[in-house]
Amino acid sequence: MELIDLVLKAGRSAVELSLFVLLPIMVVMLCLMRLLEARGVMDWAVARLAPVLRPAGLTGLSVFAALQISFVSFAAPVATLAMMEGRGASDRHLAATLAMVFAMGQANVMFPMAALDLRLGLALALSLAGGLLAAAATFYCFGRGLSTAEKPMDETLKHPVAEDGKGILDVINRAGAEAFRIAVGVIPMLVLSLVAITFLRQLGLFAWLTGLLAPLLAAASIDPAMIPLTLTKALAGGTAVLGLMNDMHRDGTANASLVNGSAGWLIHTLDVPGVAILISAGKRVARVCTPAVLGGCVGIALRTAGHAALG
Repeated sequence: MELIDLVLKAGRSAVELSLFVLLPIMVVMLCLMRLLEARGVMDWAVARLAPVLRPAGLTGLSVFAALQISFVSFAAPVATLAMMEGRGASDRHLAATLAMVFAMGQANVMFPMAALDLRLGLALALSLAGGLLAAAATFYCFGRGLSTAEKPMDETLKHPVAEDGKGILDVINRAGAEAFRIAVGVIPMLVLSLVAITFLRQLGLFAWLTGLLAPLLAAASIDPAMIPLTLTKALAGGTAVLGLMNDMHRDGTANASLVNGSAGWLIHTLDVPGVAILISAGKRVARVCTPAVLGGCVGIALRTAGHAALG
Protein backbone atom coordinates (compact mmCIF):
# COMPACT_ATOMS: atom_id res chain seq x y z
CA MET A 1 0.00 0.00 0.00
CA GLU A 2 2.83 2.39 0.77
CA LEU A 3 4.23 1.85 -2.73
CA ILE A 4 0.82 2.54 -4.29
CA ASP A 5 0.47 5.72 -2.23
CA LEU A 6 3.95 6.79 -3.30
CA VAL A 7 3.15 6.21 -7.00
CA LEU A 8 -0.18 8.04 -6.74
CA LYS A 9 1.40 11.00 -4.99
CA ALA A 10 4.20 11.17 -7.59
CA GLY A 11 1.67 10.89 -10.41
CA ARG A 12 -0.44 13.70 -8.97
CA SER A 13 2.61 15.95 -8.61
CA ALA A 14 3.79 15.14 -12.15
CA VAL A 15 0.39 15.87 -13.73
CA GLU A 16 -0.06 19.10 -11.76
CA LEU A 17 3.42 20.30 -12.69
CA SER A 18 3.08 19.36 -16.37
CA LEU A 19 -0.45 20.64 -16.99
CA PHE A 20 -0.75 23.59 -14.61
CA VAL A 21 2.81 24.98 -14.57
CA LEU A 22 4.69 23.77 -17.64
CA LEU A 23 1.89 23.74 -20.23
CA PRO A 24 0.70 27.38 -19.95
CA ILE A 25 4.26 28.69 -20.14
CA MET A 26 5.16 26.42 -23.06
CA VAL A 27 2.04 27.48 -24.99
CA VAL A 28 2.90 31.18 -24.66
CA MET A 29 6.61 30.75 -25.44
CA LEU A 30 6.08 28.39 -28.38
CA CYS A 31 3.38 30.58 -29.92
CA LEU A 32 5.70 33.56 -29.64
CA MET A 33 8.64 31.65 -31.14
CA ARG A 34 6.62 30.20 -34.02
CA LEU A 35 5.03 33.56 -34.83
CA LEU A 36 8.46 35.20 -34.91
CA GLU A 37 9.65 32.41 -37.22
CA ALA A 38 6.65 32.79 -39.49
CA ARG A 39 7.09 36.57 -39.71
CA GLY A 40 10.78 36.21 -40.61
CA VAL A 41 12.10 37.74 -37.40
CA MET A 42 14.04 34.58 -36.50
CA ASP A 43 15.69 34.49 -39.93
CA TRP A 44 16.67 38.14 -39.49
CA ALA A 45 18.13 37.50 -36.01
CA VAL A 46 20.04 34.37 -37.06
CA ALA A 47 21.53 36.13 -40.10
CA ARG A 48 22.87 38.98 -37.96
CA LEU A 49 24.00 36.96 -34.95
CA ALA A 50 25.77 34.20 -36.89
CA PRO A 51 28.79 36.34 -37.97
CA VAL A 52 29.18 37.65 -34.41
CA LEU A 53 29.16 34.15 -32.88
CA ARG A 54 31.24 32.46 -35.59
CA PRO A 55 34.52 33.06 -33.66
CA ALA A 56 33.09 30.93 -30.82
CA GLY A 57 32.74 28.00 -33.22
CA LEU A 58 29.03 28.50 -33.86
CA THR A 59 27.07 28.69 -37.12
CA GLY A 60 23.72 30.18 -38.09
CA LEU A 61 21.91 26.97 -37.15
CA SER A 62 23.79 26.97 -33.82
CA VAL A 63 22.15 30.32 -33.08
CA PHE A 64 18.76 28.77 -33.74
CA ALA A 65 19.62 25.89 -31.36
CA ALA A 66 20.48 28.45 -28.66
CA LEU A 67 17.15 30.22 -29.18
CA GLN A 68 15.31 26.89 -29.06
CA ILE A 69 16.77 25.74 -25.76
CA SER A 70 16.34 29.21 -24.23
CA PHE A 71 12.71 29.71 -25.28
CA VAL A 72 11.23 26.28 -26.14
CA SER A 73 12.59 23.21 -24.30
CA PHE A 74 15.68 21.06 -23.74
CA ALA A 75 14.62 18.64 -26.50
CA ALA A 76 13.96 21.30 -29.16
CA PRO A 77 17.61 21.52 -30.37
CA VAL A 78 17.58 17.81 -31.33
CA ALA A 79 15.99 18.64 -34.68
CA THR A 80 18.51 21.44 -35.32
CA LEU A 81 21.48 19.20 -34.43
CA ALA A 82 20.13 16.56 -36.80
CA MET A 83 19.72 19.24 -39.48
CA MET A 84 23.32 20.41 -38.97
CA GLU A 85 24.61 16.86 -39.31
CA GLY A 86 22.51 16.20 -42.40
CA ARG A 87 23.54 19.46 -44.08
CA GLY A 88 27.26 18.77 -43.64
CA ALA A 89 28.40 20.79 -40.62
CA SER A 90 31.91 19.83 -39.50
CA ASP A 91 32.46 17.63 -36.45
CA ARG A 92 34.15 20.56 -34.73
CA HIS A 93 31.15 22.86 -35.22
CA LEU A 94 28.79 20.09 -34.14
CA ALA A 95 30.78 19.57 -30.93
CA ALA A 96 30.79 23.31 -30.17
CA THR A 97 27.03 23.56 -30.74
CA LEU A 98 26.34 20.48 -28.60
CA ALA A 99 28.52 21.87 -25.79
CA MET A 100 26.61 25.15 -25.94
CA VAL A 101 23.30 23.29 -25.64
CA PHE A 102 24.63 21.22 -22.72
CA ALA A 103 25.69 24.35 -20.82
CA MET A 104 22.64 26.56 -21.38
CA GLY A 105 19.52 26.61 -19.23
CA GLN A 106 16.45 24.97 -20.72
CA ALA A 107 13.27 27.02 -21.10
CA ASN A 108 10.99 24.26 -19.80
CA VAL A 109 12.69 24.62 -16.39
CA MET A 110 13.82 28.26 -16.31
CA PHE A 111 10.48 29.89 -17.12
CA PRO A 112 8.41 27.81 -14.65
CA MET A 113 11.07 28.51 -12.02
CA ALA A 114 10.34 32.21 -12.43
CA ALA A 115 7.16 31.41 -10.48
CA LEU A 116 9.47 30.13 -7.71
CA ASP A 117 11.30 33.50 -7.55
CA LEU A 118 14.06 32.79 -10.10
CA ARG A 119 15.53 36.03 -11.49
CA LEU A 120 14.79 35.21 -15.11
CA GLY A 121 16.74 38.05 -16.76
CA LEU A 122 19.94 37.19 -14.89
CA ALA A 123 19.42 33.47 -15.56
CA LEU A 124 19.07 34.05 -19.32
CA ALA A 125 22.14 36.31 -19.44
CA LEU A 126 24.33 33.83 -17.55
CA SER A 127 22.92 30.98 -19.64
CA LEU A 128 24.05 32.73 -22.83
CA ALA A 129 27.49 33.51 -21.35
CA GLY A 130 27.93 29.89 -20.24
CA GLY A 131 26.84 28.57 -23.62
CA LEU A 132 29.28 30.79 -25.52
CA LEU A 133 32.16 29.83 -23.21
CA ALA A 134 31.30 26.14 -23.57
CA ALA A 135 31.24 26.42 -27.37
CA ALA A 136 34.56 28.31 -27.51
CA ALA A 137 36.25 25.91 -25.04
CA THR A 138 35.14 22.95 -27.14
CA PHE A 139 36.01 24.47 -30.51
CA TYR A 140 39.49 25.69 -29.54
CA CYS A 141 40.48 23.22 -26.80
CA PHE A 142 38.60 19.97 -26.22
CA GLY A 143 37.53 19.51 -29.84
CA ARG A 144 40.54 20.97 -31.64
CA GLY A 145 41.45 17.53 -32.98
CA LEU A 146 38.07 17.03 -34.65
CA SER A 147 37.56 17.37 -38.37
CA THR A 148 36.82 20.83 -39.76
CA ALA A 149 35.74 19.50 -43.16
CA GLU A 150 32.23 20.54 -44.06
CA LYS A 151 29.99 20.70 -47.09
CA PRO A 152 28.56 23.99 -48.35
CA MET A 153 25.76 24.52 -45.84
CA ASP A 154 22.22 25.75 -46.38
CA GLU A 155 21.49 27.57 -43.13
CA THR A 156 18.04 28.83 -44.03
CA LEU A 157 15.18 27.65 -41.82
CA LYS A 158 12.13 25.96 -43.28
CA HIS A 159 8.98 27.12 -41.51
CA PRO A 160 5.40 28.29 -42.24
CA VAL A 161 4.76 31.87 -43.33
CA ALA A 162 2.04 33.94 -41.65
CA GLU A 163 0.91 36.57 -44.12
CA ASP A 164 -2.73 36.89 -43.00
CA GLY A 165 -5.07 36.13 -40.11
CA LYS A 166 -5.61 32.52 -41.16
CA GLY A 167 -1.89 31.90 -41.41
CA ILE A 168 -1.32 33.38 -37.96
CA LEU A 169 -4.11 31.24 -36.50
CA ASP A 170 -2.62 28.11 -38.09
CA VAL A 171 0.79 28.90 -36.58
CA ILE A 172 -0.76 29.43 -33.13
CA ASN A 173 -2.74 26.17 -33.35
CA ARG A 174 0.34 24.19 -34.38
CA ALA A 175 2.41 25.80 -31.61
CA GLY A 176 -0.29 25.01 -29.05
CA ALA A 177 -0.41 21.38 -30.15
CA GLU A 178 3.40 21.19 -29.99
CA ALA A 179 3.40 22.68 -26.47
CA PHE A 180 0.78 20.13 -25.37
CA ARG A 181 2.89 17.26 -26.76
CA ILE A 182 5.94 18.53 -24.88
CA ALA A 183 4.06 18.96 -21.60
CA VAL A 184 2.34 15.57 -21.80
CA GLY A 185 5.50 13.86 -23.05
CA VAL A 186 7.42 14.64 -19.86
CA ILE A 187 4.79 13.07 -17.58
CA PRO A 188 6.00 9.42 -17.78
CA MET A 189 9.65 10.32 -17.12
CA LEU A 190 8.64 12.78 -14.42
CA VAL A 191 6.45 10.20 -12.63
CA LEU A 192 9.21 7.58 -12.70
CA SER A 193 11.79 10.13 -11.56
CA LEU A 194 9.67 11.37 -8.67
CA VAL A 195 8.89 7.78 -7.59
CA ALA A 196 12.59 6.86 -7.65
CA ILE A 197 13.66 10.00 -5.79
CA THR A 198 10.95 9.59 -3.13
CA PHE A 199 11.88 5.92 -2.72
CA LEU A 200 15.58 6.76 -2.26
CA ARG A 201 14.65 9.47 0.21
CA GLN A 202 12.53 7.04 2.24
CA LEU A 203 15.40 4.54 2.24
CA GLY A 204 17.45 7.23 3.97
CA LEU A 205 20.02 7.71 1.19
CA PHE A 206 19.62 11.48 1.06
CA ALA A 207 19.74 11.82 4.85
CA TRP A 208 22.83 9.58 5.00
CA LEU A 209 24.66 11.59 2.34
CA THR A 210 23.65 14.86 3.96
CA GLY A 211 25.02 13.73 7.31
CA LEU A 212 28.20 12.41 5.72
CA LEU A 213 28.88 15.62 3.80
CA ALA A 214 27.55 18.04 6.44
CA PRO A 215 31.01 19.27 7.59
CA LEU A 216 32.12 19.98 4.02
CA LEU A 217 28.82 21.69 3.18
CA ALA A 218 29.02 23.85 6.29
CA ALA A 219 32.61 24.84 5.52
CA ALA A 220 31.61 25.87 2.00
CA SER A 221 28.38 27.60 3.16
CA ILE A 222 26.30 25.28 0.95
CA ASP A 223 22.68 24.51 1.77
CA PRO A 224 22.28 20.76 2.57
CA ALA A 225 19.20 20.77 0.30
CA MET A 226 21.65 20.79 -2.63
CA ILE A 227 22.37 17.08 -2.10
CA PRO A 228 18.90 15.74 -3.03
CA LEU A 229 18.58 18.40 -5.73
CA THR A 230 21.94 17.45 -7.26
CA LEU A 231 21.21 13.71 -7.19
CA THR A 232 17.79 14.34 -8.72
CA LYS A 233 19.33 16.50 -11.43
CA ALA A 234 22.05 14.00 -12.35
CA LEU A 235 19.80 10.94 -12.47
CA ALA A 236 16.42 12.28 -13.54
CA GLY A 237 17.01 15.61 -15.30
CA GLY A 238 15.88 19.19 -15.05
CA THR A 239 12.13 18.57 -15.09
CA ALA A 240 12.44 16.31 -12.03
CA VAL A 241 14.45 19.06 -10.30
CA LEU A 242 11.62 21.46 -11.11
CA GLY A 243 9.15 19.05 -9.50
CA LEU A 244 11.28 18.62 -6.39
CA MET A 245 11.96 22.37 -6.11
CA ASN A 246 8.25 23.05 -6.53
CA ASP A 247 7.46 20.71 -3.63
CA MET A 248 10.22 22.24 -1.50
CA HIS A 249 8.96 25.75 -2.28
CA ARG A 250 5.44 24.73 -1.29
CA ASP A 251 6.74 23.21 1.96
CA GLY A 252 8.79 26.31 2.74
CA THR A 253 12.15 24.50 2.55
CA ALA A 254 13.26 26.33 -0.60
CA ASN A 255 13.49 30.12 -0.71
CA ALA A 256 14.49 32.63 -3.36
CA SER A 257 18.12 32.50 -2.25
CA LEU A 258 18.33 28.74 -2.83
CA VAL A 259 16.49 28.92 -6.16
CA ASN A 260 18.72 31.69 -7.56
CA GLY A 261 22.01 30.57 -6.02
CA SER A 262 21.64 27.03 -7.37
CA ALA A 263 20.26 27.86 -10.84
CA GLY A 264 23.58 27.63 -12.66
CA TRP A 265 24.34 24.24 -11.09
CA LEU A 266 20.90 22.71 -11.59
CA ILE A 267 19.35 24.22 -14.74
CA HIS A 268 21.11 22.77 -17.78
CA THR A 269 20.88 19.65 -19.96
CA LEU A 270 24.08 17.91 -18.87
CA ASP A 271 22.42 15.02 -17.07
CA VAL A 272 21.69 11.38 -17.93
CA PRO A 273 18.32 11.93 -19.68
CA GLY A 274 19.48 15.15 -21.37
CA VAL A 275 22.64 13.64 -22.85
CA ALA A 276 20.75 10.54 -24.02
CA ILE A 277 18.11 12.60 -25.80
CA LEU A 278 20.46 15.12 -27.42
CA ILE A 279 22.94 12.58 -28.82
CA SER A 280 20.02 10.77 -30.45
CA ALA A 281 20.14 13.52 -33.09
CA GLY A 282 22.64 11.55 -35.17
CA LYS A 283 25.71 9.33 -35.28
CA ARG A 284 28.18 12.21 -35.69
CA VAL A 285 26.50 14.13 -32.88
CA ALA A 286 26.95 11.11 -30.61
CA ARG A 287 30.58 10.75 -31.73
CA VAL A 288 31.51 14.28 -30.59
CA CYS A 289 29.77 13.90 -27.23
CA THR A 290 32.94 13.60 -25.09
CA PRO A 291 34.56 16.94 -26.03
CA ALA A 292 31.10 18.56 -25.91
CA VAL A 293 30.55 17.31 -22.36
CA LEU A 294 33.94 18.69 -21.27
CA GLY A 295 33.15 22.04 -22.85
CA GLY A 296 29.68 21.99 -21.32
CA CYS A 297 31.24 21.52 -17.87
CA VAL A 298 33.30 24.71 -18.38
CA GLY A 299 30.19 26.68 -19.29
CA ILE A 300 28.24 25.27 -16.33
CA ALA A 301 31.13 26.20 -14.01
CA LEU A 302 30.87 29.82 -15.20
CA ARG A 303 27.10 29.84 -14.69
CA THR A 304 27.42 28.25 -11.25
CA ALA A 305 29.93 30.87 -10.13
CA GLY A 306 27.81 33.67 -11.59
CA HIS A 307 24.62 32.58 -9.85
CA ALA A 308 26.46 31.96 -6.57
CA ALA A 309 27.91 35.47 -6.70
CA LEU A 310 24.89 37.35 -8.07
CA GLY A 311 21.93 35.14 -7.21
